Amino acid sequence: MRDVIITLVVFGMLPFILRYPWYGVLAWSWLSYMNPHRLAWGFAYNMPFAQIVAIVLLFSLLFSKEKKGLPANPLVVIWVLFLVWLSICSVFAFYPDLAYLQWVKVLKIQLITFVTLMLMRDFQRVNQLIWVIVFSIGFYSVKGGIFTFMTGGGYHVFGPAGSEIQENNALAVAILMVVPLMVYLRRFPPRPWVRKIMPFCIFFSLASVIGSQSRGAVLAILAVGAYYWWKSNSKLVTSMVFVFLATLTVMFMPQSWHDRVDSIAEYQDDSSSMGRIRAWEYSIAVANDRVTGGGFGSWSLENYYRYGIYTERAFVAHSIYFSVLNDGGWPGLIMFLLILLLMWRQLHHVIKLTANDPERADYNFLARMIQISIVAFMAGGAFLSLSYFDLAWHFMAITVTLHRMAKTPHENAGAAAQVSKLPRRGLRAPVRGKRVDAS
Repeated sequence: MRDVIITLVVFGMLPFILRYPWYGVLAWSWLSYMNPHRLAWGFAYNMPFAQIVAIVLLFSLLFSKEKKGLPANPLVVIWVLFLVWLSICSVFAFYPDLAYLQWVKVLKIQLITFVTLMLMRDFQRVNQLIWVIVFSIGFYSVKGGIFTFMTGGGYHVFGPAGSEIQENNALAVAILMVVPLMVYLRRFPPRPWVRKIMPFCIFFSLASVIGSQSRGAVLAILAVGAYYWWKSNSKLVTSMVFVFLATLTVMFMPQSWHDRVDSIAEYQDDSSSMGRIRAWEYSIAVANDRVTGGGFGSWSLENYYRYGIYTERAFVAHSIYFSVLNDGGWPGLIMFLLILLLMWRQLHHVIKLTANDPERADYNFLARMIQISIVAFMAGGAFLSLSYFDLAWHFMAITVTLHRMAKTPHENAGAAAQVSKLPRRGLRAPVRGKRVDAS
């Protein structure tokens, strides 16, 4: 029955996607993040629904009257150069055949992300994409949080099979990236009931992160908490809340969770941690030796031995930084870090531009929340191979769109400039008023 329902829903969307390409972006994002077909057990389980939607989307875009150009933005320029460089590195990879397969996968994701950037012309569409992301990943985070409480935290929480967030570590970081969006939706709810349910969604999502028993997620939580505390105007209250939540976590979680957390400080005795360190050493060695790095899929004992790294098993880097260092050498890593830096600066610029503008308080608050998501990605991603994960690049697309709209004058810009800066608690933005979206 699930197979039939999912198939009917997806194929029922296609006529609307043919008429409205933006619906294709939303449908592809839903399929990519939630993987609803993985909740079925029959013929739909392995159906290439996302590929079907992508093909229809591109066909629809071809004949659409919507503007198709990319925004003139330094972030977009470096972004494109980064992909061009990875393509060059794939040609000179250690294993070109393996590199080609990963290169195709990465470019498919990037292609739809650029289509998203082309079509995301107003703030309404930004919010629609945010809703799809929150619903899709939130489905697993809320379900995982409930599961954690029902089982006493004794089992790991995993994502949909065969997806980028199947692994407990990847799911935990993805949830941490989405929780700030939940906070945003609670602050600016389209309906009153959204404000009421979002605190529960946030609570269970955080419980799901803890229930994943991911060591990387624990470090990411610490990084996000430290950043939130630093930006908070109520540091004492924030500290008290954090201490209470930490105490509750320590008391509730089983011994297996405590053992995993304790192993962070004893990484020398952990084979998994040492395997990652060996992979990082290999990434540095290959980047020092080859300007194009090793290319995609170069992790092998043969290459380890080539650079004097002797181990029984070749691990992937399990780090967004060392993965890119291996895939694209030092130039690739520099461009990747520059993308993150430009993203941060543009969000900071949005916050400055809208700081005294109540009519764009939602811009301001969303930019602040995305900054928290970036902290979660950069901290949690330091121990995971999520360099090309759709969600991070969708955040970049949202950042570019926000930056463009924030720089666009609106009809009440003059009046807004006279509004004094309103007091804020924590990371809360000024009270929202009416606003005309930039198109």
